[in-house]
Amino acid sequence: MNRTLALPALGIIVVASLTGCATKTYVRDQVSASEGRTGSRLAEVVSTVEAHQGQIAELQSADAQQKQRLDELSATARDALTRAEEAGKLAKGSFVDEVVLSDNAAHFDFESAELSDAAKEALDAFARKLKENNANVYIEIQGHTDSSGPAAYNLILGRQRAEAVRRYLHTADGVALHRMSVFSYGAEQPIADNSTREGRAKNRRVTLVVLS
Repeated sequence: MNRTLALPALGIIVVASLTGCATKTYVRDQVSASEGRTGSRLAEVVSTVEAHQGQIAELQSADAQQKQRLDELSATARDALTRAEEAGKLAKGSFVDEVVLSDNAAHFDFESAELSDAAKEALDAFARKLKENNANVYIEIQGHTDSSGPAAYNLILGRQRAEAVRRYLHTADGVALHRMSVFSYGAEQPIADNSTREGRAKNRRVTLVVLS
């Protein structure tokens, strides 16, 4: 009787042993799969972090370049950026470029706001460049005078010169009016000595500040 009873018991032990092995294998497989999924997710997280770090580095580099560019600009160009930002024309930190038409092409005759043929050609070239670059920009046109005459008159004359440029860019070159504004400095921002005829001629000018 004892021998006969021992056989089922042995079978139970064998089955239990096999079941235990299967359970361990299953657990091991599940742990391995879990580790694989965890490793995959970890790799994704690391990749995402590295991508974000790259984006942050690019933004920091762009910010540094913008700061350097602003440091290199004239005070009047920085003023133009501030005015555009305050008027809601641009987001803060926008790119700025300053285009000063050559003195020979851009200066005006004494007490005149009439554009010369050379000035018109220079403005045409400026507008063509904008179109070629498909530039969606905002332009502040700054009018300047020499120091002759009262300050109030010079401010008016400077504005008339800037208005003449805006009107020409719109009518002759198709630049939209809402993309341009005018500002007059009068005689406040000379670039040459007003005590000489040549210096006064250089000061009778317009400057285009391009913002985007």
